[in-house]
Amino acid sequence: MQTNENKPMNAADQAIKPNTRRKTVLTVLSLALLLGLGSYLAYQTLVASRYEKTDNAYVNADIVQITPLLGGTVRAIHADDTDFIKAGQLLVNLDPADAKLALDQAQNQLAQTVREVSGLYANNAGLQAQIRLREADIQRAASELARLQADVQRRLPLLASGAVGREEVDHAVSQVSSAQSSLSAAQAARQAAQESLAANQLLTDGTSIAEHPAVQRAAARVRETHLALQRMSLQSPVDGWVARRSVQLGQRVAAGAPLMAVVGLQKPWVDANFKEGQLARLRIGQSVKLDADVYGSKVEFNGRVIGLSAGTGAAFALLPAQNATGNWIKVVQRVPVRISLDPAEVAQHPLRVGLSMNASIDVQDQSGQALVTQPRQTPATQTLVNDFADSAAEAEVARIIKANLAHAAKPAAAKR
Repeated sequence: MQTNENKPMNAADQAIKPNTRRKTVLTVLSLALLLGLGSYLAYQTLVASRYEKTDNAYVNADIVQITPLLGGTVRAIHADDTDFIKAGQLLVNLDPADAKLALDQAQNQLAQTVREVSGLYANNAGLQAQIRLREADIQRAASELARLQADVQRRLPLLASGAVGREEVDHAVSQVSSAQSSLSAAQAARQAAQESLAANQLLTDGTSIAEHPAVQRAAARVRETHLALQRMSLQSPVDGWVARRSVQLGQRVAAGAPLMAVVGLQKPWVDANFKEGQLARLRIGQSVKLDADVYGSKVEFNGRVIGLSAGTGAAFALLPAQNATGNWIKVVQRVPVRISLDPAEVAQHPLRVGLSMNASIDVQDQSGQALVTQPRQTPATQTLVNDFADSAAEAEVARIIKANLAHAAKPAAAKR
């Protein structure tokens, strides 16, 4: 007698088994699809929506063009491409012969001007002495005239009585006329001395020898030629690396001609070009994660948004698009966003100008501003290299003035 377990399956039982397997597979696929869709929605909601990303980002840095302020012939080149240089380090020497001759002429002219102006001040004392001398002459002439007039008055009554002859009286009257002429001449001489003193005082009153306009004009020429001589030696205004050296030895360069560039790679930044549809949530101060193609995703840079451009790249192009011509095709515009980098990370993994970057901005923090609203309080960048040349020129002017004032004072002291 056979049991039920050993009974062979009929056709209906064999059809049910594949249907059950199919339902199981479909159920698993549906659950996997729902799980994937849920994971995607969760990622978009919790992660992707927090970030705005772009791969249209490039490293930038200060690129200082080295250009001569004056023309000249290149005598020496002290730096080449890829060299690291410090601020104030000599880069190029131009032939200084003409500048030295001009400086010598200006120095001599300043020395002469100081002595000439010193003479103007010394003339004031001489003219005042002449005025006192003329006043003494006037007093003597007036006294002599009064004496002669009194003598005539005594002689006139005696003329009628015959005690005094006509010739003697006429002689006394002639002496009075001569004394009057002498008095008038003395008064005219005093007037001339007074006018000469007034004219000389117009050139000296209200200023010292060192501050006299003529001295200052000559001193300005010394400063100009001294700076011209200093500018025959071109120094680096900043620390950085030399790039694009085009100057050659013996080349005659004009003022303003680019000779080389100095790139400050110590403080680079990133210009990330985001699409206009991504700008709504970008704010100054938001944190940024970046990676460079040169290092790959294994090296991550931390940055921060420091500003958004005032216009799109196309708006500032050399030939901007003319969308009002009628042949218009809408193109999604991009706006540069400036991102600062951590100097310590840059020092550990140096970057170069123009390298490609991938930027991801965390837009969850919306407390910042979309545009900078406060003016900058400190210079974006500056150099103090040229200040040394200015101070040297001032020192040279002061030395020349002091030396020639001392020489001008010696003759005056000897006269006293």
